Amino acid sequence: MSKVCVFFAPGFEEIEALTVVDILRRAEIDVDMVSITGEKKVTGSHKITVEMDKLFEEVDFGQVDMIVLPGGMPGTKNLEAFEPLMKQVDAFYADGKYVAAICAAPSIFGHKGILKGKEACSNPAFESHLEGADVKNSPAVVSGKVITSRGMGTAIPFGLAILGQLKGEEAVSLMKEKLVFNL
Repeated sequence: MSKVCVFFAPGFEEIEALTVVDILRRAEIDVDMVSITGEKKVTGSHKITVEMDKLFEEVDFGQVDMIVLPGGMPGTKNLEAFEPLMKQVDAFYADGKYVAAICAAPSIFGHKGILKGKEACSNPAFESHLEGADVKNSPAVVSGKVITSRGMGTAIPFGLAILGQLKGEEAVSLMKEKLVFNL
């Protein structure tokens, strides 16, 4: 079974983070919501507080198949400023494991050089940060083991793209039916 960690920092975009968690849990994928703050409760950019499954320090990264970074402001900046998480993003990419980001968060991958020679997308205001990428105007882009998406309105396609990489297109079709999405 696949294991995914979605990382939460103060100011995360609630819909982007929780939509991914919801879709993957509906598909019976093991997902942990992880706080980088040292506290179990994290408040998003729209003042919605969510209780996490784990603290960063409790994650066994050897058991994790994918890191997901939601966007939001200042959530994206807070994620990027948390060096232990950035070391894990680098390690996952170097090891050929999945890394995924939505909205402003793909800018983190751009700053790290992860997007060089890859197709990617982000919130339009952050496209200039997708250094070296072939920027696409798509709801979600899968380029090798890197998955990116544009924002709150593309959270479902982002979750489905992640699901497709972990469980295949049949699982995506079934989930679309359950969600009444694009029927």
